[in-house]
Amino acid sequence: MRLATWNVNSIRARVERTVEFAVRESIDVLAMQEIKCKAEQFPFAAFEEAGYHVEAHGFSQWNGVAIASREPMQNVRTAFTGMPGFAKDHAGPDAPLEARAIGATIAGVEVWSLYVPNGRALGDPHYDYKLDWLAALAGHTRDALAADPDLALALVGDFNIAPTDADNGDPAVVPGFSTHVSPLEREAFAELEASGLSDVVRPLVPKGFTYWDYKRLRFPRNEGMRIDFILGSHALADAVAGASIHRDERKGEAPSDHVPVVVDLDFAGPDDDDDDRPMIW
Repeated sequence: MRLATWNVNSIRARVERTVEFAVRESIDVLAMQEIKCKAEQFPFAAFEEAGYHVEAHGFSQWNGVAIASREPMQNVRTAFTGMPGFAKDHAGPDAPLEARAIGATIAGVEVWSLYVPNGRALGDPHYDYKLDWLAALAGHTRDALAADPDLALALVGDFNIAPTDADNGDPAVVPGFSTHVSPLEREAFAELEASGLSDVVRPLVPKGFTYWDYKRLRFPRNEGMRIDFILGSHALADAVAGASIHRDERKGEAPSDHVPVVVDLDFAGPDDDDDDRPMIW
């Protein structure tokens, strides 16, 4: 299975580019974030013509997530257990849920496309929402892996956190003054990993950004951030055979400000021809 994640920053504006990438790079499963449309507005036809099934979740021109897959998707969900909601001037457990998560089981792999809240500013209610959202995700993950320790689980998407100083090359993002690099956000990311996950790309691609702001020539100067990740359970991490960050997708006409992150998964080892585990591409 070739699994990719990409914050496309409006799928209707970039559908041709997104589908072309998926076909050219032989992507089997593409998780998308910031589709910025209602589910019924998603350009399904372009993906279906290319051989993909699509599940989309969006409410408006903000946020929104989707998964495109060569294989049928099962057990599709649009929220994880305990996922909090958010609305301006609306605090509490009954706040409406945003379109920030969609999960599906594909050929035995549980894939979640996630768009973690931005946080906006230190001290902003959205910052507290971000921390609560990540804590709930860690709790959900811990419970899922406790119930099935051998679950092949992939949490992928735009996490809006640069976990280490090396992941931040944007001079406007300053520790102590900016979101994405604050100690509490980094602790939340570490807690998510401690729930039973690991960054399955970093061991193979230790350096490289995944996002560059459109402003101030950030991309030509390579003043970016690494905030898009593929986090996997041990069963998924053990199957990783390759990984890549597609930096060139930030080039060209009207690109997204993020680029795709890709992993190749091989669940069949050299002595597994007679194994009863499912063969995945």
